[in-house]
Formats: sequence, structure tokens, C-alpha cells
Amino acid sequence: MLLKVDLSERELRVVVDGNVIETFPVGVGTNDNPTPRGAFKIRKLVWNPSWKPPDEKWAEGKTAKPPGHPDNPMKVVKIFFKEPDYYIHGTGDEDSLGRAESHGCIRMHASDATRVAQLVMAYGGKPMPEPWYRRIFRRRTTKVVYLAAPVAMEIRS
Repeated sequence: MLLKVDLSERELRVVVDGNVIETFPVGVGTNDNPTPRGAFKIRKLVWNPSWKPPDEKWAEGKTAKPPGHPDNPMKVVKIFFKEPDYYIHGTGDEDSLGRAESHGCIRMHASDATRVAQLVMAYGGKPMPEPWYRRIFRRRTTKVVYLAAPVAMEIRS
């Protein structure tokens, strides 16, 4: 499996055995905060993450949000592709999809990010049954998952 992000098209494609099996609209970084380009390996996901405002000017006055909070900008999952601060994540700001409005991360509809994360786990050697996900979301607990086999990701212009 390979995740391919096309920054100019604002799309994330899931490629299996050379075939695109799913395509999703994404939001990407701005000129001031660009999304990194290149080849990456996904090794870690965080389900139901909390959010702490970074020490950045754009985050001044914002407050931390616990897992499952409706105003948590990460929504249900963070898929790390470049540590420590670049990941694929859901967003409540769906108007930003198809645009360059993030601080370098790849933003998706929360349900699309969930779908991609489930595929990444399955192809990364950590498949989980549906009840596992329901428990995490119902309990609003954070679960860090390390993949047995890293999943490749490419980001191009």
C-alpha cells in the first residue's frame, strides 16, 4: 500500500498493487507553512488524540481540547508521516478541504481520515475489528498504535 498526496490537486490517493483504490479531497499547508514534500514512512497513529495548542502565533488564545471534544481540531485520528508535527488528521473546518489553509498537515473529512487510518493499520500489520474502534470512540480514550510494517507515503506538487 502507498498513500500518494498531490498538493496541486489537493487529493490523497490510496494505491494498492499499483491501482488507485480510493481518492479523498484534502487540505494542505500554506506558502508560509508548507506541507513537506518527499517520501515518508507511516509508523504511528494516534486514535482519539487530545490537542494542545502549539507555541505559535496562530494558536494564541486557543485552549487544549481533550479526546472526543467537538472543538478538537484533530478529530478522531492523527496519522504521523513526519515526526514530530506533520500528520494526516480529520478537521471540523471542511471548507478548508481543497485549499492551502493548514499549518503543514494534511487535513481530511473526519470520516475519510478514519477510513485511511483503518487501511493504514490493515496494511501496516495491525488490523483491528470494528468493535475495537467503537470502544475507543465511546470511551474517548487515546490509543497510540505502532505499525508492524511501515506504510509508504509520497507527497508531490
